[in-house]
Amino acid sequence: MINYNNIIFNPISNSENGEVDLSMQFVYKQSGNIVTCTYSGGRIRSGQLIALVDDKGCLDMRYHQINIQGEIMTGICRSTPEILYNGKIRLHEKWKWTAGDFSEGESVLEEQ
Repeated sequence: MINYNNIIFNPISNSENGEVDLSMQFVYKQSGNIVTCTYSGGRIRSGQLIALVDDKGCLDMRYHQINIQGEIMTGICRSTPEILYNGKIRLHEKWKWTAGDFSEGESVLEEQ
């Protein structure tokens, strides 16, 4: 199992309908198979995620955030890890809003 505790991820791509800004940082914490994170920046005033990690390092995630318009946005995400040549982790994410327009998107995060 991948241990995500204290790993910092930076977004490197995101679908246009997403709110994550490429300058943001996500600091993951892990206890057992539970992963959590808080984040903010860009179009997001405050956000949190919680996930279960499986034995392959995949994350089954739920997130909620307040954007700069003052709206509460929620969603689900499935993140699949890729171990890069330098040993760092890249997360390939498929997500869907469970608020707003209920659209779907994809993003990629990479370990700092």
